[in-house]
Amino acid sequence: MGIFSRLGTLIKSNINDLISKAEDPEKMLSQVLVDMKNQLVEAKKQVAVAIGDEKRLKKQWDEQVANGKEWERKAMMAVHAGDDELAKSALMRQKEHEELSNQFESQWHLQKEAVDKLKEQLRTLNNKIEEAKRKKNILVARAKRAEAQKTIQQTMAGLSDTSAFDTFDRMTEKVDAIEAEAEASSELAGEMTGDTLAAKFKQLESPGGVAADMALQELKQKMGLPPAGGSTTKALPQKQSGGDDKAQKNLPPKASEE
Repeated sequence: MGIFSRLGTLIKSNINDLISKAEDPEKMLSQVLVDMKNQLVEAKKQVAVAIGDEKRLKKQWDEQVANGKEWERKAMMAVHAGDDELAKSALMRQKEHEELSNQFESQWHLQKEAVDKLKEQLRTLNNKIEEAKRKKNILVARAKRAEAQKTIQQTMAGLSDTSAFDTFDRMTEKVDAIEAEAEASSELAGEMTGDTLAAKFKQLESPGGVAADMALQELKQKMGLPPAGGSTTKALPQKQSGGDDKAQKNLPPKASEE
């Protein structure tokens, strides 16, 4: 009917208006649902009025049917009383009520069909609103995913220009060169500072160098080799203790010098 046509037009115009403003999809859908619920409340009121009209027509039809029967009963009473003129008047009144009854019956049937259609459309609208509630979260998720994809695509399109990456490469090479120069400066500073000759002897006299020399001498002694800078002749083995030693032991002690 007309009310639902206007309702659909209003909802569609609200949606188009929100979309044209490019607002947040979640807010848009929430607002649309609020508008649809408000319009549903108004539609229910209109349907309630139509149902009231249908019930009123049904009551008026029933009243006219009852009135027609009542005047028919009165006409019968007049006939029994022998008053034909009064009976005719009662029958004429009965006919008027029957005609009104037929009109109310026709109007009631039309109104009842309209009410049934309005009820069906109201149920359809209510179901669509409930469906919209269920789909809201899905639509919001899709909208957010689409927005994220759009943002990523725009970012990637902006990175298609290699100037940013070229800048990073140049800066990397520059930092490498600075680090190399710093290392070279540190080496030069160590070599050119103080008495280099004294530094070399100090290195030789370091505990590590002495320990190495001692270890080398011990190894050569174990092998029967002379120490560094000595004679290459092998050391003679020591004499075994014999009779000479005993003779020496029997000699008298030397007089101490005064």
